Amino acid sequence: MRGTPYRLDVRPQLPQRLQRLEELANNLWYSWDRPTRTLFARLDRSLWQLIGHSPKAFLRNVDQQRLDEAGEDPAFLNSFHNVLSEYDSYHEAPIKGNHTAHLERDDVVAYFCAEFGLHESLPIYSGGLGILAGDHTKTASDLRLPFVGVGLLYRQGYFQQTIDGEGRQHAINADTEFDLLPVEPALRNDGSELHIPIDLPGRRVQLKVWRARVGHVSLCLLDTDLPENAPDDRGIAHQLYIGNLETRLEQELMLGVGGARALAALGVKPDVWHLNEGHPAFVAYERMRVLMIGGLDFDSALEAIAANTVFTTHTPVAAGHDHFPEALVRRYLETACPELNGDMDAAIALGHSPSTHDFNMTALAVRTSRHQNGVSRIHGRVSAKICSELWPQIDPDENPLQHITNGVHVPTFLSEAWHRAFDDHLGPGWSQRLQGHECWQGVHAIPDAQFWNVHQHLKSELLHLVCHRIRTQHARNQGSEAHLDRMLKFADPANPTVLTIGFARRFATYKRATLLFNRLDWLREIVSDAKRPVVFVFAGKAHPADQPGQELIRRIAEVARMPEFESRILLLEGYDLRLARRLVSGVDVWLNNPVYPLEACGTSGIKAGINGVPNLSVLDGWWGEGYNGKNGWAIKPASDSLDAARRDEEEARTLYELLQDQVIPLYYATTPAGYSPGWVALAKESIASLVPRFSSIRMLSEYVEDVYRPAIRQWRRYAEQDFVAARHLAVWKAKLRAAWGGVSLRRVDDPTRRIDYGGKLQIEVAVRLNGLAPDDVALEVLLGRPGNERASQSARRERLVYQHPLPETGEHLYALEYAPPIAGRIEYRVRAYPANELLTHPFETGMMVWL
Repeated sequence: MRGTPYRLDVRPQLPQRLQRLEELANNLWYSWDRPTRTLFARLDRSLWQLIGHSPKAFLRNVDQQRLDEAGEDPAFLNSFHNVLSEYDSYHEAPIKGNHTAHLERDDVVAYFCAEFGLHESLPIYSGGLGILAGDHTKTASDLRLPFVGVGLLYRQGYFQQTIDGEGRQHAINADTEFDLLPVEPALRNDGSELHIPIDLPGRRVQLKVWRARVGHVSLCLLDTDLPENAPDDRGIAHQLYIGNLETRLEQELMLGVGGARALAALGVKPDVWHLNEGHPAFVAYERMRVLMIGGLDFDSALEAIAANTVFTTHTPVAAGHDHFPEALVRRYLETACPELNGDMDAAIALGHSPSTHDFNMTALAVRTSRHQNGVSRIHGRVSAKICSELWPQIDPDENPLQHITNGVHVPTFLSEAWHRAFDDHLGPGWSQRLQGHECWQGVHAIPDAQFWNVHQHLKSELLHLVCHRIRTQHARNQGSEAHLDRMLKFADPANPTVLTIGFARRFATYKRATLLFNRLDWLREIVSDAKRPVVFVFAGKAHPADQPGQELIRRIAEVARMPEFESRILLLEGYDLRLARRLVSGVDVWLNNPVYPLEACGTSGIKAGINGVPNLSVLDGWWGEGYNGKNGWAIKPASDSLDAARRDEEEARTLYELLQDQVIPLYYATTPAGYSPGWVALAKESIASLVPRFSSIRMLSEYVEDVYRPAIRQWRRYAEQDFVAARHLAVWKAKLRAAWGGVSLRRVDDPTRRIDYGGKLQIEVAVRLNGLAPDDVALEVLLGRPGNERASQSARRERLVYQHPLPETGEHLYALEYAPPIAGRIEYRVRAYPANELLTHPFETGMMVWL
């Protein structure tokens, strides 16, 4: 058609009775409230699917006549008023149930993360880190915490994925219209949009501040796509995890420095600064800059801001820790935070890693925080070892890096069908008793047939979506209809009886998506039993720069095309939150086989488990804590002495044996009622054992009790009287660093080798303090059994008492008289470390001397 096309958007007008649909569409409460999403879908199901389940975009495109009809439809209005009643109740009613975690109203937590996975309608996430951040944010709303999230608003977000007929992944980056997202510009008091300036080398960049409402709390999101910025700078925040190193550095400056400035401009004064991974760690420099303008020196400002900074690390994989050339960081920091220029060498040193020659964001995050944690018990230990070089004289088991195991937001990921079943069988208010073990034992009382019917309903819903995705994919790749029927032979939504095993996550090499193919002859034997068929469903994305990850996708597609596997292995494209919700509730088994111990947590398995989907997983991440022998199957990690090929071979053999000897026989041990009672018992135990331990309510309660409250107390202590405590601690640490190299210990008494039980052991140690005061150093004896690999963590500890100086040697005497409380052979060791009541963690200095 000839002529110039002119675009015109005609916005539908909401009838008076439906005005509050706009309010519902602008609060991400809908991301975990299914009746709200269903309400929008009822207006036009086809448009709802086409629009990507975005209420705000839906209201911009829905037919005016349909809105007018809904405004006169008693049934729709009744549903609408029910949703509004729940919405108002959630936002106005006091918190109920066993939620004990709370903070004072003014104790604000600022939570910084590079991605937030709240719902597919706000595509600013890529994977597990973002989903965890989204769950953290939603749970803060549920607990009524004073909380604000800080992130970036990506114009293109993370890429959309297609997979061609040869298994090649194609990344599609499309611009998002921000006015169709559940966000709104943050405004100044005069009604103008809030923009934040940051000086970068040779130019100034303006950041626009957006706000998203998430129940009771809000997200502060930053965007550089403004006309006043240069074209390249407008694209800084275009893509999540962009490959260009300098742009990645600019993004992280925007997140950390820009995020802190945005909060200040909004009048938000956080008492806790929580860094979810190292990407936002530049926030430390901005906070120090502000304090230095107020009169603090560099070292005192560092102690002050670290006192209430929390750092959560999420990966033991090197690719998860950002590194930049030191010269590049220096060039940007000199312009963004010029007040640090007099101490720039010290500022850059905060990001120095002893094992590398560049600037490490994890090292910066650790050194500028006093509360650090991993995200599972195993990951906490692994991370403590990875970061041990930052506390060089401290045993990894004792350094400050601890763990808080991740949890999942149950209202988001528990299917609606299970919600209804629990309403019937667990009693009113079960959702307020997520940590109540007794409540969840009630799952065992659900009649087996009803329990199985719920699962079959969810499985049918999943298979409908699987078939739709496969058909769309197959048609785009110009496949034949006859071959499509063969591919979907066992994925029948009308008869969902075939054992269906799901594997869906980011395609990274350490997650070993293709371990299942280690021995194709054995796998062929497992899946080819006509009486006991098995289908494996794979989904996930590989980063566009991760060629080995994309090779995993190609390999899955290659095996899926083999005649013996073509209906038994299905590969879905376009993995997103909607597909994830269907998969974790609809498959029969959740498969996870990472390389131990590289799975930080792996919360997708929790989401499956709370939906009655048993896990078949390597004992890594959360499953190392969650597996109880009755709620799934465990793949024991092979010996770490084996090479990678032998390790994969051993663990693949365990996987095949579990499938062949336990999983498949149990699933198909059906009675005339059409289900396996043993399988149902396993699925019930999965729900009953996992919900109370792995909900995000438990997780966030631990953050409040173990991290946030101590951080708030320490911040206030340091900040009193113009930061006198922070100044004192900084001076003391400087003295300590100068003297510690000359501190040494010498045993004075003759070590006793035998005593009777009840007798006393005498220990005397002379210490060369090298100018330190006696109360600057603590001496400690550790007693335990010989051969304990984690002796420092499990040993009994007793402090030696300072006695007097030894003028003849210049040393100082410490002594202990002690009756060991255990008999038999014991070992004891003596050590010294810096001591000061102002320390947040006794070993935060990283200094220790052993006798």
